[in-house]
Amino acid sequence: MAIEAVDTRARGLRGRREADVVGLGGVLRRLDWVLLAALIAVVAYGLWAIDGITRHDPGGSAMTRQALYACVGGVLFVATLLVDPDTFRRFRRPIYFGTLAVMVFVLAAGAATRGSRRWIDVGFFTFQPSEFGKVLFVLVLAGFITERARSLGSPAASLATLGYGLPPIVLVFVQPDIGTALVYTAALAAVLFVAGTRWLHLGVLVALATLGALAVLWLLPAAGMNVLKPYQAARLTGFTHPDNDPRGATYNLRQSITAVGAGGLRGRGVLGATQTRLNYLPEHATDFAFASLAEERGFFGASILLLLYLLVVWRALKIVAGAKDLYGAIVAGGIAFMFMFQVFVNSAMTMGIAPITGIPLPFVSVGGSSMITNFLAMGVLQSIAMRSGRRRA
Repeated sequence: MAIEAVDTRARGLRGRREADVVGLGGVLRRLDWVLLAALIAVVAYGLWAIDGITRHDPGGSAMTRQALYACVGGVLFVATLLVDPDTFRRFRRPIYFGTLAVMVFVLAAGAATRGSRRWIDVGFFTFQPSEFGKVLFVLVLAGFITERARSLGSPAASLATLGYGLPPIVLVFVQPDIGTALVYTAALAAVLFVAGTRWLHLGVLVALATLGALAVLWLLPAAGMNVLKPYQAARLTGFTHPDNDPRGATYNLRQSITAVGAGGLRGRGVLGATQTRLNYLPEHATDFAFASLAEERGFFGASILLLLYLLVVWRALKIVAGAKDLYGAIVAGGIAFMFMFQVFVNSAMTMGIAPITGIPLPFVSVGGSSMITNFLAMGVLQSIAMRSGRRRA
């Protein structure tokens, strides 16, 4: 039943078989050129934005470092094109348990920063495994669901999928990294929806998630068991009561809102953006990169970035509709929604309409792990598009 449900949304799921090995000529003919153009545009725009945002930082502009990360991501992007997505499905168990093992290692021996253990330091590069795990999570979860496609209408299949997805989410949550855990949860919901899970089952899962959130935020703290770190609780309290502590927990939020509003329609420019240039806005190159962009380039500059994101999401949804099989459709849907979720939450938190979670802005926020991971996600999407049943040599 689940296969038929997805088949109505995806014209390309007709069991067509094409060559698993795609040569260079096949790559060039079958690429989704609109998606590729959107990817190049958003990366170039992000590098230009970061150059202005970090130009007056103590270490100087971070554009060169970000460009290097983009080059590494580009190499991974090209390599991913040559891999049939079905390969990830066949090796989902080693990928899944390997990812869990790395996450456990991070908790045990990872580099600690600001009370969190999220990074592994290899000397020349400090990377965040949970960032790379986002795409791997979608790949393995889609494989798990595909193997149970015939029984997706049953409650047991939905609960089994939930149980398969919870361990990575919990390991990321206890690092602690609520923002990335929310991204994993959004990806879990997306792959269940694209696979054709019944609305009743989705409703029950949403209810369980809501109950879990209430337990973490209110029920357990009332019983003397604080699950969240003090700064995490302060962020949530600051979101619901932004005027309570303007110099403390809500300082970042208020400065971010001020920066967004100060940009106006055309922006204040690099020199005139005092919130960013004088460092009144903390983390202006990472968590609050969107606020800094809005201050420097205004409503028009921020809108250009959002439109480029929208173009990427639109092409990703086209790939969902044209995937050659159920696995490809689920993976593309999970990546599309995960990407859109990160853009929405990051931009929304800078304007005070979502809690501050630390989710990076794709292709803009400074950081190698995020940049390379997003290139990997786009590579997987292109790989699915190249093997779509709609495309022919």
